Amino acid sequence: MEKSCSLLIYFDKGTPAIANEIKEALEGNDDYAKIEAMKKAIMLLLNGETLPQLFITIVRYVLPSEDHTVQKLLLLYLEIIEKTDAKGKVMPEMILICQNLRNNLQHPNEYIRGVTLRFLCRLNEAEIIEPLIPSVLQNLEHRHPFIRRNAILAVMSIYKLPQGEQLLVDAPEMIEKVLSTEQDPSAKRNAFLMLFTCAQDRAINYLLTHVDRVPEWGELLQMVVLELIRKVCRTNRGEKGKYIKIIISLLNAPSTAVIYECAGTLVSLSSAPTAIRAAANTYCQLLLSQSDNNVKLIVLDRLNELKSSHREIMVDMIMDVLRALSSPNLDIRRKTLDIVLELITPRNINEVVLTLKKEVVKTQSGELEKNGEYRQMLIQAIHSCAIKFPEVASTVVHLLMDFLGDSNVASAIDVVVFVREIIETNPKLRVSIITRLLDTFYQIRAARVCSCALWIIGEYCLSLSEVESGIATIKQCLGDLPFFSVSEEGEASDSSKKVQQVNATTVSSRRPAVLADGTYATQSAASETAFSPPTLVQGSLSSGNLRSLLLTGDFFLGAVVACTLTKLVLRLEEVQPSKAEVNKASSQALLIMVSMLQLGQSSVLPHPIDNDSYDRIVLCIRLLCNTGDDIRKIWLQSCRQSYVKMLADKQLRETEEIKAKAQISYAQPDDLIDFYHLKSRKGMSQLELEDEVQDDLKRATGEFIKDGDDANKLNRILQLTGFSDPVYAEAYVTVHHYDIVLDVTVINRTKETLQNLCLELATMGDLKLVDRPQNYTLAPESSKQIKANIKVSSTETGVIFGNIVYETSNVHERMVVVLNDIHIDIMDYISPAVCTDVAFRTMWAEFEWENKVAVNTVLQNEKEFLEHIIKSTNMKCLTASSALDGDCGFLAANLYAKSVFGEDALVNISIEKQADGKLSGYIRIRSKTQGIALSLGDKITLKQKGGS
Repeated sequence: MEKSCSLLIYFDKGTPAIANEIKEALEGNDDYAKIEAMKKAIMLLLNGETLPQLFITIVRYVLPSEDHTVQKLLLLYLEIIEKTDAKGKVMPEMILICQNLRNNLQHPNEYIRGVTLRFLCRLNEAEIIEPLIPSVLQNLEHRHPFIRRNAILAVMSIYKLPQGEQLLVDAPEMIEKVLSTEQDPSAKRNAFLMLFTCAQDRAINYLLTHVDRVPEWGELLQMVVLELIRKVCRTNRGEKGKYIKIIISLLNAPSTAVIYECAGTLVSLSSAPTAIRAAANTYCQLLLSQSDNNVKLIVLDRLNELKSSHREIMVDMIMDVLRALSSPNLDIRRKTLDIVLELITPRNINEVVLTLKKEVVKTQSGELEKNGEYRQMLIQAIHSCAIKFPEVASTVVHLLMDFLGDSNVASAIDVVVFVREIIETNPKLRVSIITRLLDTFYQIRAARVCSCALWIIGEYCLSLSEVESGIATIKQCLGDLPFFSVSEEGEASDSSKKVQQVNATTVSSRRPAVLADGTYATQSAASETAFSPPTLVQGSLSSGNLRSLLLTGDFFLGAVVACTLTKLVLRLEEVQPSKAEVNKASSQALLIMVSMLQLGQSSVLPHPIDNDSYDRIVLCIRLLCNTGDDIRKIWLQSCRQSYVKMLADKQLRETEEIKAKAQISYAQPDDLIDFYHLKSRKGMSQLELEDEVQDDLKRATGEFIKDGDDANKLNRILQLTGFSDPVYAEAYVTVHHYDIVLDVTVINRTKETLQNLCLELATMGDLKLVDRPQNYTLAPESSKQIKANIKVSSTETGVIFGNIVYETSNVHERMVVVLNDIHIDIMDYISPAVCTDVAFRTMWAEFEWENKVAVNTVLQNEKEFLEHIIKSTNMKCLTASSALDGDCGFLAANLYAKSVFGEDALVNISIEKQADGKLSGYIRIRSKTQGIALSLGDKITLKQKGGS
């Protein structure tokens, strides 16, 4: 079994020191050589060597040394050597050390005394400590604070030993006396800590008698006071009131660490509005006064927790939180915006939007490389504000439309999507938005933004002047027709090699693309920045954005242009009385479409037009040549109606989510309810009253009962040994973020006493045992609760295995009972989360780990299978329920979840119903780390059969 170790030193095993060399160096007179030799000896001991022959050499040659470094290393050596034999008795040669330690404790040099007292804190052998106690106690009254503070710590650790109370009977009384006279802040803190851990009542008594002085105490002591308050209030809730006053008085302390702890303690102990407001104010001060980004992120996390439990108080702090946007760090800005967006109310919306607008304007002037990304975040924030409160849209929409031509394509797409939603939801703004869009259309450079803007022009240009300027704008952006001259085509077909060279700027790549439903399609994509050289095609970037994009081979955009022109011409027929004008516009539109088809089929571009775009343009040509009323209705009304339906569906989903969040459990029948007006109020301050009321309210709404879900507790108990084993063991497993706590109950089923019983555990996966196992003695038929702590470092299925080892009085060898394995379930770390379609696809493309699981299930309904997978993987379905409606025998859906370690888990399910009624297909899992992809795959393979 491993020894306990309080030292950790890196050791390079490449050059092991030889024991003889160390011995020689220690026997010499050179202090420097002794220091090096002692260091080597300590490193060897820490790495499992025993070096028994060195002990006597060290006693003879190192003990008498006057060098401070040698003495310090000697104490480290004594700390790590084995001081007991196999039976647990102290070795006789340790008596030699005792004399030396006693001399050190009375040494004239303060440093030697101090480090020796510190060394005693790590000694567990009562036989060595006992003769030293008088010397330790003398040091409590030494004139030097360094010695006093270490003497107090030594007294505390001796008192905490199993036989400590016999060794130092009146330790708490002595320390209390020391505390009343002590002036040194550090020694005072140690004394109070000793009372807090060993004699809590005395510590409380001291605190309450000096309650007025607490704000003047040192930072270290104040931290221990807060720790004590937390401990007392957890065990005795009735006493909270007077302690909360102490915390409030500490909120004005000069130390930021103390203020932060105060705020955290207040929130954990009280729900009184005054207390929560004080804590929130404190966090906002820290957010602005601290320059460290990590501190800001931690404080934002605390504010986020407050937001979920005390939203109404946080709403008043919204402008203070927004000031954190002044930090240049993107993570801080993102967190700030996330918090603020959930605190928006009709009262503060105007202020918030004004601040966000100012920030957007700032991103134009600055030269920071992350400005584009920050602007995108701000645009998304403004978008959600305008959807919640349509009245602010008019103030922001025109400012944001300046960014349609933004070089950051993602933020330009966000702007155009925002404009599309606002123009539908705010009919009053339609005219001004259309006018502005037609004025700025020429600035748009990205094909996706152009497509969306063209759709808006096609749907929302309603009056005669708007339709005419819409057609004119598109013509202007396409430039002069044709797109290429016939002579050039002839040249191009003659020298195809030359074309390849000249066209080197047109970058084309074939790569698998991810469609909206998560399935793959191969696309031939021309990059948005590349364009064909003007030697071959008339017009360059200067002649119009649509033209230059078409000349890069983007025929999807060509199809969108054709559809928009068709809609505009159809609408012109309705609003233009002059037939000649309509025919003129119609023929111009047809000319443009035919020119695009010509360009697509010529050899000027390296890639011909794709079939979908070709069919779409041809359809538009046929439609303009021959229009029926039904077709007109589809083109002019149905598109808009389906968009309105999509918006309504999105709104419905959001309101359902809010409703689901708002459901809270209420009190059980027969629960006791106190009536606040009938309470006795003698001697209670306003704050104490508030706190009492909030507690009663929590009791009435069942908030205190939430944790005690007993049926759920029983599900988590695992049997580790059989009923017929001499030792029965079962474990209750609690998983809390980075920690797993095993509560193991061990029962002695025999009629004999079991000695040196030890629970030995080992782990597989990213799990680490924290504690060293201890030995226990179990009386016949008695039981023992053993706790084991395990740290987790990533989302991966881990296994804990082990055995119970014990001795009985009549058998000399140790007996072993092997335990069942405990499997740590990945589901404990994963929680459903939401992300946008764009973010999902970006992550899907970036993540390098993919696990592909073939569907193998007895379920025959696609929806049922999807529900089953969502339930068993604890993920959230991102695909809208409306998209999954209907019965077509095929289903594709995206699922998303986040782990407590911040890892993303992406799942795509694509299934199809076969002729025989069975489901087939694949479930793809992607993540950044291998562990989560493999563990989720195993989980799905295990659970997908269905039924169970």
